[in-house]
Amino acid sequence: MHELSERELFEAIHYAKSLDQETGANIIQQFQIEQAALAQTLFSIFPAFIAKQHQDMAYLFMDLCFDVLCVFQHAFGPLPSQSEMDVDWLERQAVLLDAELQALITDRPMAEKIRSKLQDRFERRSQEETAQRGLVNFMNAAIEDFASENTSRAPAIKITQTMILIVIRLFANLYRHAKKAV
Repeated sequence: MHELSERELFEAIHYAKSLDQETGANIIQQFQIEQAALAQTLFSIFPAFIAKQHQDMAYLFMDLCFDVLCVFQHAFGPLPSQSEMDVDWLERQAVLLDAELQALITDRPMAEKIRSKLQDRFERRSQEETAQRGLVNFMNAAIEDFASENTSRAPAIKITQTMILIVIRLFANLYRHAKKAV
């Protein structure tokens, strides 16, 4: 997998935005069949974190997850099905992210020193692991633009951007892992 060029990214985003409702529904249905655990995480668990701060931002997040799915499929081909993957792969991904995510949820009790270390580790790993910087930047701009339309959305910008970064990392890791498995 390679970093998408500006042109490749533009074409993939254009593809995602140009899909009709029926095609989009079919893509989501296929995703839910082929990657059930990941689909559940992206469209149920992650939005619930965001909804605690702002429901509109959770809806935006789900729309952006769909865009990320379409961008990756357009640029890198169909997603591998869950049955083709190492059964423990998503579980290992979740375990790696769990402690870091807990540190990002500020209303959870945690020693400040531990929280700070976990947040630093999350930031460092994100910088090291995240391919597709152009996609991350595009998604962050979309989140900021949407939030600017209503000031009540602003407190949820950081969590929404963090979660979309995690989604992009998961997709990049999924494609990398699938390529290694072949």
